[in-house]
This record gives sequence, structure tokens and C-alpha cells, in this order.
Amino acid sequence: MIEDIQGTLDYVFKQKALLYEALTHRSFSQAEPHATTPHNERLEFLGDAVLGLVISESLVVMFPMFTEGELSKLKAGLISRATLAKAAGRLKLGQWLRLGRGEEVSLGREKHSLLANALEALIGAVYLDSGLESARRFIQRVLDTEFSDLRDSPESTVGGDWKSRLQEWMHKHDGTSPQYRLIQESGPDHQKVFSVNVENAGKVLGQGEGRTKKEAEQRAAEQAFEQVRRQGSGTTRN
Repeated sequence: MIEDIQGTLDYVFKQKALLYEALTHRSFSQAEPHATTPHNERLEFLGDAVLGLVISESLVVMFPMFTEGELSKLKAGLISRATLAKAAGRLKLGQWLRLGRGEEVSLGREKHSLLANALEALIGAVYLDSGLESARRFIQRVLDTEFSDLRDSPESTVGGDWKSRLQEWMHKHDGTSPQYRLIQESGPDHQKVFSVNVENAGKVLGQGEGRTKKEAEQRAAEQAFEQVRRQGSGTTRN
């Protein structure tokens, strides 16, 4: 079993106890009072800190021209529960978790929170087992898909909030704010389609459609953001 886990992780632990600890949920320890392996929350705590450091370092190197705010948004996407759970899913981490009966019954192996926490615990375990450089390589390997997406298209990062990005850009370069206007609402009540324009000083900067107004606004903001970034500062003024 342990060979299979380490093969999937592409990392061989010198201290096997750290691997078992990283995969042990609190519910297992509570259900097994004589269990000698502690649950993974202390490793999760450490792994969260190591992950934050490695991600911050990587983003600063990858995007030397980005502002603190832009880097923070990229980091938030990479360390989010959803992103970590997706990465844990690619590793099929759920099948290796040691859970109590309650979590087994409630499909704990599929819960995003448990998967993300276990991945952070593994990062902490790798760090304790062989140091920061090994932890860095492990993080970059398990998040390779996300890093590749960032290199290809940093503006469409996971968790990207286009409305916030557009607002920050326009405020910084023009001292203005975008305005969103609903221009059309079509379809039956259970299948509405909303069309939204984002405008500034009477000029349409972008258009978007979506099943909700928020979705349409985000798509309009994305289009507008790409336009103003290409054209440079001052484009929102007539």
C-alpha cells in the first residue's frame, strides 16, 4: 500500500510515520482510541505556511511586472480549497485517507475540505521529511497544471474576479469607475439569459452574456479588461 501511495505522489518518505500522519483525519483518531498515529492537523498547519511561501516566491519570479494586488489574486486562486481539492483529486488522494466511520458514511473521501487539508498536510510532511527544496518541488509538481495555465494566460487565473481587476485598473490609470448596464433579458424564467454592457463616459468597453446578471457582468468585465490592458492607460476617456 505505502509503495502505491509514494508512487502516486512521486516522493519516497524517509520517515514513513509522517506519511501516515498526513493521511490520518481527526475522525479516525477519535474512532481508534488506541491508534498511535496522530491526526494530520498539525501537518496541515505547517503545510499551509510552506505552500504560501512557495506560491508567493514562484509568482514573484514568474510575473516580475505584476503589482502586489495582482499577485495576491493569483495566489488566492492557487491556494484556494477548490484548487487544492482538484490537485488532490488528480493524485487520487481520497482513496488513501484514513477516516472514521462517520466521515466514510458521509462520503468524506470526496469532500473538498478534507482533500485540500490532506494535501496541505502532505506538503508539511514532505517539508519535515527532507526540507524546503523537496517541498518546493513537490508543490510545483502537484500544481503543475495550474502553473501551466498561469504561464499561458495569467489574466484568466482560477478564482479571477474580472470586475475587481477592471475596477482597479481604471481607478489606477484614469481615476474612473466602470458602469454596468443591463441591456437585454431573454428566455423563460427558468432559463433566463442576461446581456450586460460595461461602460465608461458613454463608451461601451465590453459586453457579456450569462445565466445570471453577475455572470454576464463578469464576462463583460473580462472583455473590457483585455481591451483597456491592450490599449494602455487613458483609454477610458473620450
